[in-house]
Amino acid sequence: MEKTICLKTISDVKNFVNIVTTCSYDVDLISDKYVIDAKSIMGIFSLDLSKPLKMVLNSEDCDDILEKLKDFICE
Repeated sequence: MEKTICLKTISDVKNFVNIVTTCSYDVDLISDKYVIDAKSIMGIFSLDLSKPLKMVLNSEDCDDILEKLKDFICE
């Protein structure tokens, strides 16, 4: 499943990583040609956070995590 997210502050990034690390499946973030592990705080800070990011959840059953991440979804 794909969603577009916005991480505007350092606090947003920390909260986002804390939530996605609870997932048992892979979560990726895509910015232009770069794909990084969404559970990596250092990886996220290497991206251009001034633009929305594409989040890819590698699971069909991810409604629970989407509910927790609703504040970051900017579609």
